[in-house]
Amino acid sequence: MKLSNTPVESIRIFGREIFIKRDDLLHPEFSGNKARKFAYFLAHDFPETTKLIGYGSPQANSLYSMSALAKIRGWHLDFYVDHIAAHIKTQTQGNYVAACENGANVIDLSERLDREGRTSEQYIKESVLINESNALFIPEGGRCEYAEFGIVQLAKEIIDWAVHTAQFDLTVFLPSGTGTTALFLNKHFIESGVDIRVLTCACVGGNDYLKQQFSELSQITSFYPEIVPLPKKYHFGNLYRECYDMWNSVSKQGIVFDLLYDPVGWLALEEYLKKGNKLSSILYLHQGGLLGNSSMLPRYKRKFG
Repeated sequence: MKLSNTPVESIRIFGREIFIKRDDLLHPEFSGNKARKFAYFLAHDFPETTKLIGYGSPQANSLYSMSALAKIRGWHLDFYVDHIAAHIKTQTQGNYVAACENGANVIDLSERLDREGRTSEQYIKESVLINESNALFIPEGGRCEYAEFGIVQLAKEIIDWAVHTAQFDLTVFLPSGTGTTALFLNKHFIESGVDIRVLTCACVGGNDYLKQQFSELSQITSFYPEIVPLPKKYHFGNLYRECYDMWNSVSKQGIVFDLLYDPVGWLALEEYLKKGNKLSSILYLHQGGLLGNSSMLPRYKRKFG
């Protein structure tokens, strides 16, 4: 099971060379960055654990990766969602379908009479965990201190590559959901004393939401990555012509990216460079998530051809 040491390749885009850290080539059941975030749970023993509990979107990469983790460890998985749309229930491919095939129990909180307006996280903490003494709770998107274990390994790989290839003044760019990978990468680069910094953009909930996610993991603001502004507001999961065009343009370079986060990431990076920001070397972190394309791509084709 490949969970580390991915290669670095390069493409030419925006009139320059950009390196690509191919974490999409990690074990497919852990969908790129989830292999890093969940590495701790594979490397350590949890003798009392019999169940995983998580929450998020029914189409999330983390849902599938948690189902794979539970299957490997012989655990049950209860995954709480706000709502499951009718079209998701009829899909034959994608994260939701694959997670259910792995045995995930996806719980639709909109059908729970005792929800009482609470968020998924509030409901789990107040009404679920008190009755689950043998459960391991993982916050949305793997945003927890355990994630640092695998992300430090990723940071070390990037440092080793930068030293070996003499990439001085390196900028690592990645789009963010909870910002867990971006924060722990930047933290380790700073603590290691290397000239590598992280740029990211907020794909879910905007910049204030992303900063709040950072604060959940660290109170040391100097560890926070720089957040690149988006060219416009994108509603997570919605379809945009420019996102589809960007995805097609980048994919023609020979590396396929995810359709949910990466188009927004590439658009943000393009806008950042257009504004005259000078970056010596850029390493784009490919975080996988390609399983979701099986449901996203048909939606894009139906809308835009």
